[in-house]
Amino acid sequence: MRKAEISRRTAETDIQLSLDLDGTGSSQIDTGCGFLDHMLTLFARHGRFDLTVRCKGDTCVDDHHTVEDIGICLGDAFAQALGDKRGVTRYGSMLLPMDEALILTAVDLSGRGMLCYDLHVPTQKVGTFDTELVEEFLIALARRGDMTIHVRQLAGNNSHHIIEGAFKSLARSLASAAAIDPRFSQEIPSTKGVL
Repeated sequence: MRKAEISRRTAETDIQLSLDLDGTGSSQIDTGCGFLDHMLTLFARHGRFDLTVRCKGDTCVDDHHTVEDIGICLGDAFAQALGDKRGVTRYGSMLLPMDEALILTAVDLSGRGMLCYDLHVPTQKVGTFDTELVEEFLIALARRGDMTIHVRQLAGNNSHHIIEGAFKSLARSLASAAAIDPRFSQEIPSTKGVL
C-alpha cells in the first residue's frame, strides 16, 4: 500500500525507481556508479525498504547528474509512498557507529524540505566517487521528500566509513519516522492537521 513508482527522464539521466516502505530490505540497484549502488543497497537493507533503482546517466561526464537525480527520484518516491502521512511516527533518529566513525541522523517528515549537513569527509574521492556528491544526494532527497534531515559526524577519519555510516543511520531514522504508530493510525501527527 505504501509504495511508489517513479520514472524520470532528462537529457542527462533516465531513471526508474520503485520503493516499498513496508518491505523486507531487498534491493536491485544499477545506477552506473558502483559506490552509490553499495550505499543504496545498504540503505534499503537497514531501512527495511524494498528498493529498485535503474539509471542510465551521463557518467562519461561525471557522476553528479546521476547521484543528484536519483536523490530527486528517491525523494519523490518517499513523498508519494507516505501520502498525507496519516499515522506515521513522524520523527526518527539514530546514533550509529561504523567502526571509528560515529554518525547521528535525525529526520522530521515535516513537509518542509531542509538538509543540515555536518560531515567532514577527509578525501575528495572514495574509489572513483566524488565524496562531495553525498551532500548533493541528501539535499535532493530532503527537498523532494519534503523532510527535514540532520546529518552530523561525531567521530571518524575513514571516508568510506563516514559515508556508509551516514547512509545506514539515515535509513534507520527514516524507517522510524515512516513507521505507523498503531495508537494514532488515523491521525496526522501535527497540531496543524497537515504535514
